[in-house]
Amino acid sequence: MSDNRPNRLSVFKTYKLYVGGKFPRSESGRVYEVTDSKGKWLANAPQSSRKDARDAVVAARKAFGGWSGATAYNRGQVLYRVAEMLEGRRDQFVREVAEAEGLSKSRAAAVVDATVDRWVWYAGWTDKIGQVVGGANPVAGPFFNLSTPEPTGVVAVLAPQESSFLGLVSVLAPVIATGNTAVVVASAASPLPALSLGEALATSDVPGGVVNILSGRTAEIATPLASHQDVNAIDLTGADPALAKELEVAAADNLKRVLRPQPVDGEGAPDWSADPGTHRLTAFLETKTVWHPTGALGVSGSSY
Repeated sequence: MSDNRPNRLSVFKTYKLYVGGKFPRSESGRVYEVTDSKGKWLANAPQSSRKDARDAVVAARKAFGGWSGATAYNRGQVLYRVAEMLEGRRDQFVREVAEAEGLSKSRAAAVVDATVDRWVWYAGWTDKIGQVVGGANPVAGPFFNLSTPEPTGVVAVLAPQESSFLGLVSVLAPVIATGNTAVVVASAASPLPALSLGEALATSDVPGGVVNILSGRTAEIATPLASHQDVNAIDLTGADPALAKELEVAAADNLKRVLRPQPVDGEGAPDWSADPGTHRLTAFLETKTVWHPTGALGVSGSSY
């Protein structure tokens, strides 16, 4: 029997949103065409609606208690498992990144490798960031004064428009590494690597709802997220200056924590391959300070 099948129809991938650990189509039923750097059609991506954004917030809030309550060491194990899944899907991501960003296969492979390494790097920080930004404070009096970081809550993340995978992971991983849950708005022009990331997350140990991924028009999705009363913070990295200003005003309605777009010199985009530092890990942490007397039951010199 011949293996040649010239009349076989191509099986095109159906991309879906990732919300609450499931893969719904957009509530609106809308899709939009995604093309490569040369204008060639790649796929139809879901065009998320305001209702999809609200559903994603509900899922993120539901998952927050369990994820923030997990030990930092356990979160690190879970995130490392995600890196394993990304490594296993390396060829798929290389193809999608090459098509999305107009890169050669070798260059796309380097980007994917850097992305997996970035995920591992943040996984390693889960049980260390508390010691960096927390600790005992010197006070005048018979007290212990201890500060410890806690996650802010539900964070809306506008992924970079120009870096569909490395930039995406660079803004998402630190949010969930520190115990927050996330609603991600993927790059409007290049959403496919982000939607495929949802598939890797679903087959890892990350609980459903910790990460929720939406695709579509950035302004249409981000506007209800910025004003949503149950969103605690927003990362404006993927917003243009005009949209960022509008969203920052909307976020002030319930005093959200806002991370402004990273400034760049000249016309260039941020260098996502550079050392990320810890500023994104601390951007969505709150500091809780506890006072405790050094004496017990009035006995001087006792301590716990």
